[in-house]
Amino acid sequence: MKAVVYDRYGPPEVLRVEDVSIPTPAVGRVLVRVAATSINLSDWETLLGTPAYSRIGGLRVPRRRILGSDIAGWVEAVGEGVTAFKPGDEVYGDNLGLKGGFAEYVVAPASVLAVKPAGLSFVEASTVPQAGPIALQGTAGTGRGGRVLINGAGGGSGSFAIQLAKRLGAHVTGVDNAAKLAFMRSVGADAAVDYRDHDFTRTGQRYDLILDLVAHRSVFAYRRALTRGGRYRCVGGTTRAVLRALTVGFVAGRATGRRMGVLAVKAGPAHFGPLTDLIVAGDVAIHIDRTFELDDVPAALAHVGNGHALGKVVITVDGGNV
Repeated sequence: MKAVVYDRYGPPEVLRVEDVSIPTPAVGRVLVRVAATSINLSDWETLLGTPAYSRIGGLRVPRRRILGSDIAGWVEAVGEGVTAFKPGDEVYGDNLGLKGGFAEYVVAPASVLAVKPAGLSFVEASTVPQAGPIALQGTAGTGRGGRVLINGAGGGSGSFAIQLAKRLGAHVTGVDNAAKLAFMRSVGADAAVDYRDHDFTRTGQRYDLILDLVAHRSVFAYRRALTRGGRYRCVGGTTRAVLRALTVGFVAGRATGRRMGVLAVKAGPAHFGPLTDLIVAGDVAIHIDRTFELDDVPAALAHVGNGHALGKVVITVDGGNV
């Protein structure tokens, strides 16, 4: 089968297309013929090997040669003990543990997969499994009239989070680069801020929730932008920012009546299914910036990693067969 592989951390140029053996599903696993795989920031980070936590399990060289975790396609074969799926079933899920989605076939644990709704194409379904739980759990607990800021709101998780926070009745501020301001407003943000021109932690505005998808600032800056009783949750960012949120941020937040920390995202069908239901019902929209073919994975990753994507970017295999 054709796959996009890499053997060392680095820029997209370290990737290459190679013919590799079709994997065999072991006990409890499923072989999926890939139709589409969406790109997440985690793919970019694991390609570069930075932040440092992206190297977990592979300090010097990548643990997995093939990236891509948000997959959608057809069940080709099932391993021993798998009863929930059969060959021909249309499935989707987040294969973060094994990755391998930038290929014609991928093996995934049956537990990470769900049956794809007939109302979604493979391309659409592939956008939900990882970005969905981040957005759902990141905005949970938002109250009507609350003020929410989403840092990194112009990407896949951010575009979902804006819509979910608005559904909960919040006033939403999206932060990203200047090229994404109009997009964030079109998705539903009440205000859009270019982080290069404005430091949202120094405007004097206070927020009840800050969902930080690209944490870079100090926890004291984030604390300054929170209301008393407000919450700060980071999902990604530099190793230093994440560690400080877990340690100094936790202590400093409690001392001032604020809750600060890292969002421990719960993954799997039970956690991305609720967003899928909202999408199928027409209550939340999927925003796909571009689709790329398998041969163009390096360009697609650069598009996401360099901050150009408006919403989700998807890799299709044979046009996605949608």
